[in-house]
Amino acid sequence: MDIHALKIFSHLAESLHFGRTSRACHLTPSALTRTIQRIEEQVGTPLFRRDNRTVALTQAGTVFRQYAEEAVERWQALQRELAGNEIQGGEISLFCSVTAAMSILPPILKSFRRMHPGVQIKLQTGDAAEALDRLNNRQAEVTIAALPERMPAAVVFVELARTPLVFIAPADGAEFLTPGDDQIDWAHIPVILAERGLSRERIDRWFRTNSIRPNIYAEVAGNEALLAMVSLGCGVGVVPELVLEKSLLRDQVRLVEIESKLAPFIIGACTLKKHLLNPVIQAFWTAITPVGRPKRRQ
Repeated sequence: MDIHALKIFSHLAESLHFGRTSRACHLTPSALTRTIQRIEEQVGTPLFRRDNRTVALTQAGTVFRQYAEEAVERWQALQRELAGNEIQGGEISLFCSVTAAMSILPPILKSFRRMHPGVQIKLQTGDAAEALDRLNNRQAEVTIAALPERMPAAVVFVELARTPLVFIAPADGAEFLTPGDDQIDWAHIPVILAERGLSRERIDRWFRTNSIRPNIYAEVAGNEALLAMVSLGCGVGVVPELVLEKSLLRDQVRLVEIESKLAPFIIGACTLKKHLLNPVIQAFWTAITPVGRPKRRQ
């Protein structure tokens, strides 16, 4: 049983989702299934209970998970000891939104690649609302995203930027605004909201605080989808200003000034505390610090 197989098992034990693990580990579903079956044959007992809907660890799987994680950690510790402080290779998996990949990540990667050209960088982009899930499910070792008000105890982060949350309307959407004072007519306006994530939490709280019952027209995944819906004249919405600045649709929407502001986003790089034992992650953290704020909160 090799270390690579143990890593695959550990990822599946965390995600409990064959599709996510196959994508994260760059395996076909059939290859992932064969890997797990080989491990179960070697152990001599089923490690997962699975049906058409769910995947769960068996009692033996829970015991084996601890063994697998300890074995991987000991192997990585041995590699660090043998390599000393030199980082000649290795890899790091990153996850962030497209906006962060264009605006925040470039100076960090430039610095990191200059110091450690032998490290392979695996970059995934997607909805920022998935960032902490990706971290917890071991689909990424470092994520860049808006930070929740309460960070999980197992996560450390470095603040990289702040951006306001802004209200937007279609560029030609005068019918959504109250004549004379350029304010949103909340009694009649359709609203486009994010399905989930920090921006949804902030706008829901803002509606409650201001005693507004929104007329929700659509719920979408991702800021670009929200921008597209607003630009088409479907309603108004809320996006981070940084996303708006980098969007190809920025000229097709307009900012709407609201007296009661939303709390801004704090954007940070996140990783699990235990990942900082990995010299590659430590080196990446060193590259982050000059870009972000020196103070690290946890």
